[in-house]
Amino acid sequence: MTLRFNLDSQISTIPTVTAELLSSTVAPTLDGNRPIIFTGIGTSLHAARVAANWVTYLTDGKVRPHAVDAHDMATTLPLTADDQIVVISHRGTKIFPTATLERAAKAGASTIAVVGQTAPEQPADVTLRTCANETAGTFSVSYIASLVVLGKIAAQFDQGARSGFAQSLGELPAAAAQTINDSGAGAAAKILNQADPLLLVGFGSDLPTVQEAALKIKEGAWMWTEAMSPEFALHGTPASYHPEMAAVLVEPTSTTVDGGRTQILSKALTDLGLFAVLSCAEREDADLRFTSPSPLLRPVTSIIPLLQLTAELAALRGTNPDTMHGDREPWATVMTGLQL
Repeated sequence: MTLRFNLDSQISTIPTVTAELLSSTVAPTLDGNRPIIFTGIGTSLHAARVAANWVTYLTDGKVRPHAVDAHDMATTLPLTADDQIVVISHRGTKIFPTATLERAAKAGASTIAVVGQTAPEQPADVTLRTCANETAGTFSVSYIASLVVLGKIAAQFDQGARSGFAQSLGELPAAAAQTINDSGAGAAAKILNQADPLLLVGFGSDLPTVQEAALKIKEGAWMWTEAMSPEFALHGTPASYHPEMAAVLVEPTSTTVDGGRTQILSKALTDLGLFAVLSCAEREDADLRFTSPSPLLRPVTSIIPLLQLTAELAALRGTNPDTMHGDREPWATVMTGLQL
């Protein structure tokens, strides 16, 4: 891959970081008979949604964790001593993830903090470390690192022969490396560069992936990008579609798992005259391509071509995913004056 930004360099380290975390992370035990709440802000919230989805599917719905915005968790949502709270925050200094841990401790709840290697000590019962602080403002490795650590937590609910989730975790570094090499992001970016705006669509566990990707493209390519599920994209929102738009649809594991709605949406977008409707899938002829060792682990690798797309779009648009406008006014003054 071409290294133009720190973001490119960060993406290239994903296989190594993934392998290191798989070998070093010792996950604490969660009680499936007590409430489990995964929480974070922004990127960390997307990771929380993936983790909750994993535990739900691994237990065939017998355990149904919540994925909650840490702003809500720290301020208004009820907390009890029976709760098990998993707070995800790369830097470990944001207002509401920290407040969630403190509020949970006061309620007598069990707490786990998933934070970066350089984050300060957390007011949690257990702290799990992910990766070093990133050199790009548009974080990439920390999201995947959080997913890997959360995957180790979720693996305790794996029912072995039925899912193979725990075993498949070990195949992630190779799948990430292959995805980085074969993603097709450069060609896709040349098509999508003129989109205004860009729509990303994903079903089920792919929805947090496109939500994370939309955030990254906004941060790094300074391009308005919206993410939603296929059914949401078919309800009401078509009234706002127009020929200057483009879309990327993450295809589900089969054409029937979502009732065929992603295919129906693809045809509708084409018939409505969008200038480009691209695919992101586990097949060689997809516009954006990824490899996954198991259906449940798709979120760990399907985000990679979309991270690379961010860097490719940034290069074409003359933006900088490493600074996110932080070196320009009025962003420099406005954003440095905000406590996150």
